[in-house]
Amino acid sequence: MKAKLEYIWLDGYKPTQTMRSKTLVVADFDGKLKSCPVWSFDGSSTEQAAGNDSDCLLKPVALFPDPSRNNGWLVMTEVLNADGTPHASNGRATIDDDDADFWFGFEQEYVLWDLDHHTPLGFPAPGYYPPPQGPFYCSVGAEYNVGREIVEEHLDLCIEAGINIEGINAEVMKGQWEYQVFTKGAKAAGDEVWVARYIAEKVGEKYGVRINLHPKPVEGDWNGSGMHANFSNGLMRTCSDRKVFEAICKEFEKHIPEHIAVYGAGNEKRLTGRHETQSIDKFSYGVSDRGASIRIPISTVENGWKGRLEDRRPASNADPYKVAARIIKTVKTAKV
Repeated sequence: MKAKLEYIWLDGYKPTQTMRSKTLVVADFDGKLKSCPVWSFDGSSTEQAAGNDSDCLLKPVALFPDPSRNNGWLVMTEVLNADGTPHASNGRATIDDDDADFWFGFEQEYVLWDLDHHTPLGFPAPGYYPPPQGPFYCSVGAEYNVGREIVEEHLDLCIEAGINIEGINAEVMKGQWEYQVFTKGAKAAGDEVWVARYIAEKVGEKYGVRINLHPKPVEGDWNGSGMHANFSNGLMRTCSDRKVFEAICKEFEKHIPEHIAVYGAGNEKRLTGRHETQSIDKFSYGVSDRGASIRIPISTVENGWKGRLEDRRPASNADPYKVAARIIKTVKTAKV
């Protein structure tokens, strides 16, 4: 039986890359990553090559069943130049420390975007807005909760695809939602979050809704969208020592520009010191503090200072490859 392999990659658009995909039909596919061939594409149409030298290559790096297609597969790829070297847009290839001892839980927030009105789903028309945050977080009922059928379908497809998705919830702005993905290592974190994003966009196509990842899609008294990064390593999970967590937080404070540089374009519109954020140029940490740069979850404290930290600064449009890699680097430089 012929299989449909959907090759997914990140284009060269700046400051925020977007996803592209195309289908390769192959015979007698055995369902293994090593059997996915390297494939070429027209880089001149994706801001990744000039027209007179347009071939770029797609190198398969992760494989997932595609539950939306009969005998379909989702192939996450890296972009290479024609000579086989990593393309300048290839963030995954820049990861030089893919330490699987680091566990990541990304909380991907997003807004279901009404393409008819160019507003969040549930905002009736331009110029008319629902009340500020309050009744929408984890809401139930048609007045406050919109798009549940889209979100439920995305959840089911992610589970069927083998994405390690751990939950969903409605967020604080009407039409805003979140899902959580847990992985080990920077490369796997990026692979699974990007494929989950791809599946969300495909579901959105069915309903005529865009998955808006802008960190502040609506100006005003509403939260923006983030991709909070929960992280831990073996030491954090076992140390029973408050000083270890404080030393890591203090190390993060030394590297504000390096983190913000990879935490998403337009993040200054979200990280204002309001709406459960710290200002983009400041740093703070605290137990259960959602207005801090890094929140120390109460579960970590109650577990005898064993567990994780949550960096609340990454924006919803950040590249999870780059976020995870930067976190690993900073944690490893901390004097603990």
